[in-house]
Amino acid sequence: MRKFSDLKLILLIGGLSFFFMQYTIQRYSVDYGEVVEQYKQPSKYWPKPVVDPGVQWKEFEAIEQDSNYYETQELPEVVLGKKLFFDPKLSASSQISCSSCHNPELGWADRQEVALGNDHLQGKRNTQSLFNIAERESFFWDGRAKTLEEQLVGPISAHNEMNMKPEKLASKLAKYTEYRKLFREVYQSDHITFDKIAKALATFQRTIRSQPSKMDKFIKGDYKALSDKEIYGMHVFRTKAGCMNCHYGKYMTDESFHNIGLTYYKREYEDLGRYNITKDPNDTGKFKTPSLRDLAYTAPWMHNGLMDDLHGIVNLYNSGMQMINPTPEEKKADPKFPVTDHLIKPLKLNEKEIDALVAFLESISGSYYKMPRPEIPRK
Repeated sequence: MRKFSDLKLILLIGGLSFFFMQYTIQRYSVDYGEVVEQYKQPSKYWPKPVVDPGVQWKEFEAIEQDSNYYETQELPEVVLGKKLFFDPKLSASSQISCSSCHNPELGWADRQEVALGNDHLQGKRNTQSLFNIAERESFFWDGRAKTLEEQLVGPISAHNEMNMKPEKLASKLAKYTEYRKLFREVYQSDHITFDKIAKALATFQRTIRSQPSKMDKFIKGDYKALSDKEIYGMHVFRTKAGCMNCHYGKYMTDESFHNIGLTYYKREYEDLGRYNITKDPNDTGKFKTPSLRDLAYTAPWMHNGLMDDLHGIVNLYNSGMQMINPTPEEKKADPKFPVTDHLIKPLKLNEKEIDALVAFLESISGSYYKMPRPEIPRK
């Protein structure tokens, strides 16, 4: 009788083991079907993305390896700009450099929710990465600068960043023999001005580019570069998730501004975004669409550093992010009341689609590159 009970127990355990094995296979070994095969061909033959009317999307493009990178780094203006970028003497305290917030080992950002600057004062927004900054059409989360040279004035002069008066920086650097020599080599004069400092810094930063990723290899014809799951995630990105409404082209951004529902209007942490620049009520809560390149190195994300987990971000968008929207009466009474962008809506993604989408997002990051630090000029 006992042997019979033991046999039943063995059969029960065996049955349960088989059930969980089958569940595991179904859970982690998904058949992505014909969808994957549709992408194993030149991108012009891929399924068209699902976008809202009026969206002028562009197809993904591969990033090429910069074959002249090392030669470019030896150009005199780039050498000067690199030294300036890593030199804390550009701050009033001589303790904070551009690289304090834009660290090449941290994705040219700082891995903090918001920037930390002069006197350990916190900024209000997340530090944006410098990857591919040469391709940006405007700068800052609110787009208030139109050129990289113009953008540089902000962090150098801000009291909670580098706290240096631009008009005093040139005379400070002029005290250093090596800087006078470098400026003479680049600009044929050792007379240092802030405009020359900004130009050299901008020239160096324009050399900061993403390395090719698995996605780039796939686009160029290496159809084994992405797993079936990652390819399926790219399909979800382009279709059901609607991501290509804002993230498209070579750098996966529309270079525009959107309110995705994170304004915190009339609450703690309120940030009105582009409205602070344009004073247009329609711009309340709008922030610039970030590039999705190199996500693996640039967390946390969002203008306020809200998220550091890709599953969390996808789930947030999946919910529709309709956090606070005014009624017509409320909008009439308060024209500045932010309205979430019409492109934001519930996605209704299932778990399989979410997992695949995250896998694709992780495939967009290129290889890691550790930039050697230059020697800083001494008196």
